[in-house]
Amino acid sequence: MRKGTTMNHHADLVVTTAQGAVRGLRRGAARTFMNIPYAAPPRGAGRFAPPQPHEPWNGVRDATAPGPNAPQSERKLGSVDMSPYFGAGWSRGEDYLTANVFAPAAGGDALPVMVFVHGGGFVAGSTRSTMYDGSAFARDGVVLVTLNYRLGIAGFLDIPGAPANRGLLDVVAALRWVGENIAVFGGDPGNVTLFGQSAGATIVGGVLATPEAAGLFRRAIVQSGNGLGAFTTEQAARVTKAAAAALGVEPHVAAFAGVSDERLVEAASRLAGIDLRTETHADPLIGLSPFSLVLDTQPAECVAAGLGAGVDLLVGTNTEEGNLYLVPVGKYATSTAADVQEAAARSHPDPAYLIETYRRSRPEASFAELRSAIMADALFGAGSRALAGAHAAHPGSGTYAYEFAWRSQALDGELGATHAVELPFVFDLADRPELNGPNALLGPGQTPADLATRVHETWIRFARTGNPGWDPYDTERRATMRIDTEWTQVDDPRARERQAWS
Repeated sequence: MRKGTTMNHHADLVVTTAQGAVRGLRRGAARTFMNIPYAAPPRGAGRFAPPQPHEPWNGVRDATAPGPNAPQSERKLGSVDMSPYFGAGWSRGEDYLTANVFAPAAGGDALPVMVFVHGGGFVAGSTRSTMYDGSAFARDGVVLVTLNYRLGIAGFLDIPGAPANRGLLDVVAALRWVGENIAVFGGDPGNVTLFGQSAGATIVGGVLATPEAAGLFRRAIVQSGNGLGAFTTEQAARVTKAAAAALGVEPHVAAFAGVSDERLVEAASRLAGIDLRTETHADPLIGLSPFSLVLDTQPAECVAAGLGAGVDLLVGTNTEEGNLYLVPVGKYATSTAADVQEAAARSHPDPAYLIETYRRSRPEASFAELRSAIMADALFGAGSRALAGAHAAHPGSGTYAYEFAWRSQALDGELGATHAVELPFVFDLADRPELNGPNALLGPGQTPADLATRVHETWIRFARTGNPGWDPYDTERRATMRIDTEWTQVDDPRARERQAWS
């Protein structure tokens, strides 16, 4: 709808963007528009170039069905069903730099806008994943945008002759598209919240530290990301060398440009396990993914220098993030002292000190719990606290922190407050059947409906006002909201462990 118009129940579902008209559909309280291009299809050598504007189209483009997504392998994770998170793999088609828009069916003007960046280890995920249905946001007066971005080799391999972090550049291009077009869907381009989870949250931290993105969004939410999660150029070069060898090409952009998407996806799946530790840097992803942002200055360090200081920030992690990488693949209960030692050695310059710190902080913890906790902080906790602290040091905007502590009883109660378990609550989808069951993310039994309502409302409140409803995070108190069936504000949770990483 154009600004100033009103809707009735017969209102046309055709909206005219800067590139052309699109026709959506009405589902309940939401008008849904799928597969709207925000950038040109990344073809051939264009897969390794910055995103370009999409050509305008004539007539009305159908936006009533999901479109293609970024080339990727189908992802599974042991005995837990993560298909609502990863989706069904690659839905082919070149024109995949697209967004889905969920807008209130009742219309409205100058509504808060939330733009979501999915996770998936920089190699998987898309707007097609059922976890990212934005209908509840539209129902509650928000214009919600989800987007696809380039993944794997096309998105994040650091190739000589190509710009780095092309997947991140796609997100910035999508934000520009939102700024130009979201008003016709009822959104306020001056009140945009960029939020993401896991790899998507790390990208949000990277966008926060990107000068070219300044002014494109007002607030940011980092759910289980890592403000210290970027590879150095030295580390990234090892991945590039291995990728070139796997493909039998020279490590420069002209050679990669001639390789098919199918071969790029297949080669990416063979890059796991590269040792990225250097004399000066640990592997921030502890071997779980060969792709990340590539920056010689970490996002948290850029934010400490003042980038993103005018953006309100909500940042948090889940209490048992590491369980997702151990429990479903049978590596949790069998954990030994040697496994704890390996987790510490992979991620910290003084493993013995780190382990002793965690033992003192958690005297009753098993080897499994210690291993999971160290992995969680290596992957998410330390980098999230660094980002929050860096941002809070600049008092021009709000900084808030949370810890999501509700425990899923999936996999015989062991999955717990693991990575990604907060997402169904944020999107208010916790009652979906595919998320409930003994091997589903949320486990058997009823999830607390009031928890989903409150989490969802809290994210919206932050998008509307910049205040989620608890005390700001600062570098002295470090106030953090622990979210469970009961919500409890705590100061500097696990301070001793936090200090061990700084």
